[in-house]
Amino acid sequence: MPGPDRTPKIMITAGETSGDLLGAGLANAIQAIAPDAELFGMGGEAMSAAGVRLVQDSRTVSVVGIVEVLAHLSDIRAAMTRLKAVIDEEKPDILVPVDFPDFNLRLASYAHSRGVRVVYFVSPQVWAWRKRRVHKIRKIVDHMLVLLPFEERFYREAGVPVTFVGHPVVERVPAQGGTEVLESVLENAGLDPARPTVALAPGSRKSEVGKILPPLLETAGLLHRKRPELQFLLSRAPGIEPAWLASRMDGAAGIDLAVHCGDFPELLRGCRAGVVASGTACLEAAMTGLPMVVVYRMNRLSYFLGRMLVQVDHVAMPNLIAGHRVLAELVQGECRPDRIAEELSLLLDSPERAAGVRAALLGIRDQLQGRGAYPRAAEAVLNHWNP
Repeated sequence: MPGPDRTPKIMITAGETSGDLLGAGLANAIQAIAPDAELFGMGGEAMSAAGVRLVQDSRTVSVVGIVEVLAHLSDIRAAMTRLKAVIDEEKPDILVPVDFPDFNLRLASYAHSRGVRVVYFVSPQVWAWRKRRVHKIRKIVDHMLVLLPFEERFYREAGVPVTFVGHPVVERVPAQGGTEVLESVLENAGLDPARPTVALAPGSRKSEVGKILPPLLETAGLLHRKRPELQFLLSRAPGIEPAWLASRMDGAAGIDLAVHCGDFPELLRGCRAGVVASGTACLEAAMTGLPMVVVYRMNRLSYFLGRMLVQVDHVAMPNLIAGHRVLAELVQGECRPDRIAEELSLLLDSPERAAGVRAALLGIRDQLQGRGAYPRAAEAVLNHWNP
């Protein structure tokens, strides 16, 4: 723990929107314990607002998929070179990589070779694919902080020091709440809060939104023609510029649809059902108990290569945690308007089915409950500081 003579220098590196939010939460918790801690690293707006001095903008490296990574390889290499130089120049006491494993494990290896303690926050999904990476993790990571209960068992059996801190999404997304935010957004868009609303969440990266948004808008069109009483709420992630999204909204003509950025979980409380891209938004939606269909699309070659490597039966985190299908998953070729509309109609037509999904999701929420994920993670990080 911090002493009177010197303050800890902690480098936090996040590469995605979800990691930026997690890094910000951790930064706030660290500063609550050690107000003089010097925090710097790679992240986005959330980490910057939390007082982390950014030496690298995470937007330059935030891509997913093998082919997509190759297209941005020069930016990714430049970021890695920059962060290695920062490690040499600033000499942090602790490196805290946040998720983003292909990049962060390389950086962690470099930091370890320079004598920097490595406390990894949010486990790489080595239990899902490329399990051999756990041997590298055991060599270069001093402490793994995991968000999912089964990950703790996995790492303990592999001989990696590990702590299950709970999932911050449980604290960030209350199980209960009002519908005032949704009602206000709908009214401002000229829509009626009394009508049934379906949420559409196509992802947080341009690369995925570009592939997932078109079938979502087509689905909305299909449902609108069959069920004119339906209206739709499209969630725009903070990293997606309004003009960029607007240029891809041709398929929304004639649909009663509102677009909103921010307050994502709050928007879902009054929604009847949703279509959500696999990822952090899916888990956030699950914490509210929203009956939904999970979708995903990526570059064909990236998907083909990924299927050869991935060793799990589900892509949606709620299904992985439950160990069986709670939510319908429509991935790649199955992510078509007719299939999405079909699965969504099952939820809209059957209150009993929707209630069963909602109950199962709230049961998953109970499994993720910790005792303050960010404070526990911050304590674990600072326990590795030796003044």
